[in-house]
Amino acid sequence: MNTQMHSTSDNKRRIINVSNRLPVKITSINEEITYQASEGGLSTGLGSVFSEMDSLWIGWPGMEVQEKLQDRVTYDLRNKNLHPIFLDAQEISKYYEGFSNEIIWPLFHYFPSYSSYDPEYWQAYLSVNKKFAEEIIKFATAEDIVWVHDYHLMLVPALVRAALPGITIGYFQHIPFPSYEVFRAMPWKKEVLEGLLGADIAGFQTEEDAAHFTQAVSNILGIGAKGAGFEVENGRQVKVQAFPISIDYKKFRELAAEDLTEKYAQKIRTDINTKILLSIDRLDYSKGIIQRLKAFECFLKKHPEWKQRVTFIHLIVPSRDQVRKYAELKEEMDRLVSDINGRYSTLTWQPIHHRYCSVPPNMLSALYSCADMAIVSPLIDGMNLVCKEYVASNISRKGVLLLSEYAGAAKELTDALLINPNDVERFANKINEGLLMPEDKRISKMKRMQDTIKQADIFTWARNFTDQLTGLRRTRIVSLPTPVNAEIGHYIDSSYADAGKRLMLLDYDGTLMPFFNVPADAAPDPSLYSLITKLSADKRNDLVIISGRDKNTLDEWLGALPIHIVAEHGSWFREKNGEWRNPQGLTGGWKTDVSAVLQKYVNQIPGSFIEQKSYSLAWHYRQADGKLAKDNIRNITAHLNAVLKQHKLEILLGNKVLEVKSNSINKGKAASYFMQKADYEFILALGDDNTDEDMFAVMPENGISIKVGTNISRAHYSLNSYLEVRKLLANMCEMAIIHRHNVPLAS
Repeated sequence: MNTQMHSTSDNKRRIINVSNRLPVKITSINEEITYQASEGGLSTGLGSVFSEMDSLWIGWPGMEVQEKLQDRVTYDLRNKNLHPIFLDAQEISKYYEGFSNEIIWPLFHYFPSYSSYDPEYWQAYLSVNKKFAEEIIKFATAEDIVWVHDYHLMLVPALVRAALPGITIGYFQHIPFPSYEVFRAMPWKKEVLEGLLGADIAGFQTEEDAAHFTQAVSNILGIGAKGAGFEVENGRQVKVQAFPISIDYKKFRELAAEDLTEKYAQKIRTDINTKILLSIDRLDYSKGIIQRLKAFECFLKKHPEWKQRVTFIHLIVPSRDQVRKYAELKEEMDRLVSDINGRYSTLTWQPIHHRYCSVPPNMLSALYSCADMAIVSPLIDGMNLVCKEYVASNISRKGVLLLSEYAGAAKELTDALLINPNDVERFANKINEGLLMPEDKRISKMKRMQDTIKQADIFTWARNFTDQLTGLRRTRIVSLPTPVNAEIGHYIDSSYADAGKRLMLLDYDGTLMPFFNVPADAAPDPSLYSLITKLSADKRNDLVIISGRDKNTLDEWLGALPIHIVAEHGSWFREKNGEWRNPQGLTGGWKTDVSAVLQKYVNQIPGSFIEQKSYSLAWHYRQADGKLAKDNIRNITAHLNAVLKQHKLEILLGNKVLEVKSNSINKGKAASYFMQKADYEFILALGDDNTDEDMFAVMPENGISIKVGTNISRAHYSLNSYLEVRKLLANMCEMAIIHRHNVPLAS
């Protein structure tokens, strides 16, 4: 069955959003169920995008729903384009509280000693991810876009991909992705990475997070980066990119201007007649709460002139304080607040106003607008939206933002005063610097930060991501090729016979010839040589052999024929009866370093060897122990990682060969060069491995692309072997002869 995905009009687009939590709060009292829309940033941002597309949101409703009420909840939510995944108490405990928040959360926030690697947590995480994937598969079609959110569901992309290989899938991670050295501690690291590579786009908050993910994939799975991502099974591309999330800037500005907000703000200014410092955080060890309090204490000690002239409003939102680590954090926080207030308070002034509670939106906005300085000092944070909310809400523009350099937002809000939360003394000095900053400087810095957030708000973020996914869907390049049957064969033959000018782009090994243990044994046999001679003799034909082999071998085997030849994936061209030439800018200076690495594996793996080419190196392992060789590919990739980046190289994985070459050359660019040379009425491309996918990708809409093999490919059609390729080419020649002589076709 042909599963090639065709574009549809925009009004038929549908996006299936998948997150751990649905954007709705459910309460059930005496079997009376109520629903309240979530005010979270994610639901706000995606709401605007979803209003422009057909949509469905799949997720957990946030509570354990009695089995007898589940059908009713499902029915009620259907009208809101929501579909619930029901989890029982054990799943919530082990998948959500266990694996997600006791393994991934601490590990990804650089607290590896806090992670509890309980195998039961993993089994629950796997089971719930499968449950999510099964529900997605029930609803999804090949035309849909699936967008999976965050660390709770990292296995879902691959699980959906296995069932729906041609579907478009995006994944976005809202928390940091740790460095390879930290991530490798996870016992199930391979499974997690393979899960994420099921997506077409893997999105992260910062370039640093994207780089960490790329390094982990290269080192653990042995897949070399190709451009801004990876080429995985059968040529499918996975794009890795940073998409910094933001806030609804307009909403926060309007909230700050509301009468109720201004009423609260006047009350705050009256009650606290000093400079106001503000911090707002959820109780979490990643937020730098203890370091912040110590820095404020150091500030009071070093700058006694600020006594009774500054007040620190310290607002902490309760979170998981029944968990031991969080309970310990709260205990230490409470002790520090008490000690500082006890040491520095006077009868009329208390330095820290500490609150452990949530506050309503208008009160929060009032605090933002009143604060002379907001202190946002996480030890690590994917983005941190509190700092953006403060900037948006600071209508007077007289506030100062003190921001941890370890928050993702620090990459965007460069006008903030950046601090290292662990450097307590400098942290304290930055507080003083911010309080003393001249008003005109504060206003100009705040305006620039507001302009940044206004231009890149939550809606921009959501649209950027969904537009890229929609673009992928619209020009879908990965499919299961349709096997060439009698009808398709006749169509190809007839198209060839009717065309006045033809271009044929033919791979060599695996396409025209079988593979040999010794590559030098693959010289064209008499049958193939005769076939190529016959094709090239037709003046309407331009025949291009486009191979990864070195130019000297191809010249020896095929140089006498009137054909074009491309060697080493595009490093060398030789047009009909012309001289060999190569693209400008290619160098081979990197080959010494790469060869030294590859030689180590030649020494370790008997039967493998290095093939030297002009501008590439190939490590062949056809005669080696296949399992041993494949097991070492990830090690080779890891060892080559630095030189690949330095010299802009890439690794190509072919049929029992690993090749290192410049990422500026590929068969696609070579094919494009020849396609532009004439106005061809018939273009055919034939190839068998990943290196040929670049060639298939540049084929025009009316071109015919054929994959030798039955795997997923950009090609439209497939043949099973080189023998079927030769038969197809011979039939084309025969059809052209019949057509030329106007011989009636048999019925």
